Amino acid sequence: DDTMDWKRKKVTIWKRLYVLVEFFCKILGSFKANTNSNNVKNILSFREVSPAAERLRYILSEDDDMPTPTLFTEMDTLQREGDELEWKESARWVKFEEKVEEGGERWSKPHVSTLSLHSLFELRTCLQTGTVLLDLDGYSLPQIVDDIIERQIEEGMISPDLREKISFVLLRKHRHQTKKPIHRSLADIGKSSSSTSHAQSRSMNDIADTPSTDQLKNKFMKKIPRDAEASNVLVGEVDFLNKPFVAFVRLAQATTLGGLTEVPVPTRFLFILLGPQGKAKSYNEIGRAIATLMVDDLFSDVAYKARDREDLIAGIDEFLDEVIVLPPGEWDPKIRIEPPKKVPSLGQMNGTAGGGGGLAEDEEMPVQHELGEELAFTGRFCGGLYLDIKRKLPWFPSDFYEGFHIQSISAVLFIYLGCITNAITFGGLLGDATDNYQGVMESFLGTALAGSVFCFFGGQPLIILSSTGPILIFEKLLFEFSKNNSIDYMELRLWIGMHSCLQCFILVATDASYIIKYMTRFTEEGFSSLISFIFISDAIKKMVGAFKYYPINTDFKPDYVTTYKCECLAPDPMAAMIFNGLAPMPDNSSSLNVTALDWSQLSKKECVKYGGSLVGKSCKYVPDLALMSFILFFGTYSMTVSLKKFKFSRYFPTKLRKLISDFSIFMSIMTFVGLDMLMGLKTPKLIVPTEFKPTRPGRGWLVMPFGKNPWWVYLASFVPALLVTILIFMDQQISAVIVNRKENKLKKGCGYHLDLFWVGVLMATCSFLGLPWYVAATVISIAHIDSLKMESESSAPGEQPQFLGVRSVHSSIKTKSLEIKRKVQFVK
Repeated sequence: DDTMDWKRKKVTIWKRLYVLVEFFCKILGSFKANTNSNNVKNILSFREVSPAAERLRYILSEDDDMPTPTLFTEMDTLQREGDELEWKESARWVKFEEKVEEGGERWSKPHVSTLSLHSLFELRTCLQTGTVLLDLDGYSLPQIVDDIIERQIEEGMISPDLREKISFVLLRKHRHQTKKPIHRSLADIGKSSSSTSHAQSRSMNDIADTPSTDQLKNKFMKKIPRDAEASNVLVGEVDFLNKPFVAFVRLAQATTLGGLTEVPVPTRFLFILLGPQGKAKSYNEIGRAIATLMVDDLFSDVAYKARDREDLIAGIDEFLDEVIVLPPGEWDPKIRIEPPKKVPSLGQMNGTAGGGGGLAEDEEMPVQHELGEELAFTGRFCGGLYLDIKRKLPWFPSDFYEGFHIQSISAVLFIYLGCITNAITFGGLLGDATDNYQGVMESFLGTALAGSVFCFFGGQPLIILSSTGPILIFEKLLFEFSKNNSIDYMELRLWIGMHSCLQCFILVATDASYIIKYMTRFTEEGFSSLISFIFISDAIKKMVGAFKYYPINTDFKPDYVTTYKCECLAPDPMAAMIFNGLAPMPDNSSSLNVTALDWSQLSKKECVKYGGSLVGKSCKYVPDLALMSFILFFGTYSMTVSLKKFKFSRYFPTKLRKLISDFSIFMSIMTFVGLDMLMGLKTPKLIVPTEFKPTRPGRGWLVMPFGKNPWWVYLASFVPALLVTILIFMDQQISAVIVNRKENKLKKGCGYHLDLFWVGVLMATCSFLGLPWYVAATVISIAHIDSLKMESESSAPGEQPQFLGVRSVHSSIKTKSLEIKRKVQFVK
């Protein structure tokens, strides 16, 4: 018997242990759901705090198919103008509060609403004792007012004698505050006196049945999302009531109630508070409390789904559970809190409501770098390439017609300028590194060819192909190796390119790109930061070099200006005899006697041309060039940054500000190029070739694969090609991962295998044509993404525009490539 009892106890213990483990697993699963979702229902299901939370969890779990519309809340206060009464707008909410400033001339800046705790308790009492009408069939304000008064009379809250007085007050004209600038023109000031009487006479009429012209033309509608609904709050004091008249109404269907609201938005909720005189400030605070609650995410859901009065009170109780009280002696209520750049989620608010300083439950933690299905290993021959093509084909037409957008045009201009300057810069560096076997003209033609092919057929059109620093270093080392070992450079380079192309095809066929998913965010950020620092350091080096080549004469003294001179001295006799045979002949003479020249009368160019030497302090001094170069350098950068932030300023309409921001780089470059032309100084400039021919005389546009190197070079080139392939694979795929991040919200997907395939094709093509090799340029690609970012057109005042994604089009790169082609075709 003891043994059986012990066995039963063991079974009971294991069962209880199993139930306990299962309970904790459920809690852990609920916690993960809370941290990954902003849904109010999930948060309330985890926090078993109070009966109010349980009640809300029950009602919010029902009918969750339709999203809750955004609420625009307007608060009007009853004011007396002479012997007449009118409702005057005093505050409004979309996400944050805006008040009418003292004097009634303009709106305040959006700020976080600060409420008194006493007003929230008074609001709770008002909803407990006042009239609550849910799903009322209302089609006009007079009918709604009659229904409210009738209900209060039936419940014995007011006397029937007050029907006409209350109805008369509630149907007075509403005067709305239009947004006015601080600075008004003289014409506006002159008109103000003549229009005041007219405006007042209009405001004293009974409320209109339809929206006025001012409502329809109100520009504030741009700040309100589509399908938004209105919540109107009316508060005031009258002399014929002994106790407050309170009503909360939710209409069955949102209805436009004439001129009740500042903007023509249909009204869904109506809160009315009329009370005895002497408590205007208290009524105003209660009105601000209900208005703030109506724009709260949790309470707005409750207001839409509440079934009775108790549900609304439960919503207030839940709001009170999250309220943070500030000590009155340590904070000035007049201070307005700026809206946060990122509004915290409900889970984060739950973590801070307890007053603790620890981490919130929903606080974002660093997550492991995630990639999409594009890098899944298929295990089939060319399986990844097939899926990339299949994924891109449905989006191929939209890549072109979506390019006819003003934002794409600004991206074309910016990318064109960025690529053309990059081609000139790297072309000049390649010319120096390869003894002009590759130069600016080859760089032009290669950029146009690679850009055109990749943008038409590549998997990710946002990636920009360009010459890069690692490729430049490899080209320099390869040329020096070829020169030192008497190997033809262009033929060796051709075979390296062909082997590299074959190796890229092998990587594509075996889905080798999937190993990129093991790259961490640290690797990506380090790589992009390194490339960015290289560009920044190069710019600074060029600026410092300009100051060294064109130094500022800090020792200049006006009194000793006569001592500054530059003379041209004749060369020594032996050099003159040698130079006399090499000097170019003028057109009008058959010979040139160098020794008979008057060297003191020659210009600087002529002195150098005929072998003379320049002597003197002022020979290398060119006034203002270094300083002018710095002005152009720093001015272009500063103007670009300023114009990029111009869309957040208060000047000009919103569309014009956004247009200026999109074209900021192009406008800055054109402005300072014009300034340079206007000044007429010979500042350092990029040299563009004037003829369409290879940079190095004697080489053609096509490189022959055989005839100049031993046969073993064709096989041995596989080894350096492997190094090039590794370099290209890492550069291309890391840049692609940075472009294809999930936070960029690219709706058209990407194609790692397809991109690498076309990079390999271009490697072989450029090798045969003697053009530079091209791979993804990280910095230019990131800049291309920034120029095509889309943001929400309507955002609440004080709220940051919501990032919608990147406009993924082929058109911007295609147009850029065609422009570079046109540049090549129309050179002199």
